[in-house]
Amino acid sequence: MSDVADRVLARLVPDFEQEADPGRAEGQQAYMRDQFPYLGLTLPQVRKLSKIVMTGLPRPGQDDLRAIVLRCWDLPEREFQYFACEILRGDALDPEFLPTLRTLITTKSWWDTVDPLATRVVGDLVRAHPALATTMDAWSADDNLWLARTAILHQLHWGTATDTRRLFSYCTAQAGHRDFFIRKAIGWALRHYARTDPSAVRAFVDALRDVLSPLSVREATKHL
Repeated sequence: MSDVADRVLARLVPDFEQEADPGRAEGQQAYMRDQFPYLGLTLPQVRKLSKIVMTGLPRPGQDDLRAIVLRCWDLPEREFQYFACEILRGDALDPEFLPTLRTLITTKSWWDTVDPLATRVVGDLVRAHPALATTMDAWSADDNLWLARTAILHQLHWGTATDTRRLFSYCTAQAGHRDFFIRKAIGWALRHYARTDPSAVRAFVDALRDVLSPLSVREATKHL
């Protein structure tokens, strides 16, 4: 591990553990179907502590970030994975970081880490490096539902820069998917894009109404 990563982890673990709330942790763990242990930190606490942990330390380079986030993914409590998502958000990552993001998305996978990675990290990376869109094409058809969900959601905040052809093709390809998280992602992505081009979303849903799940249709048309 790099020196910067060593220093971050040396602060991170005791700072987070000091604020642990076992009572809240029990409720959080139950809410997340007992998939992960928790310290009992709220998301605002995680964000506040994350800033404190990083204060005064050198800005991590790509190798430092890779070491930090992978180490966080190895730690048991879920808040450490939330910290990893926080420090990646808004950072100008290199295209070579995408395989690391793939590892994070496909390991300890659940919506609470996949969604911020998809919409705020992968999305920013692909927008900055358009050649990576071909990787999103591959992910959109992957058997791993979390990669497919990431591909569907990665343009969520792109607005007028959205590649509509890709968005609609991903939704079409996965329209018959049986999993709740894919159906929800389709509806969420379409509903968000409807803020930019409601007529296009309305036309798309109307054309595929017999193929899309009721959940996807309901979510997509919520504000139309």
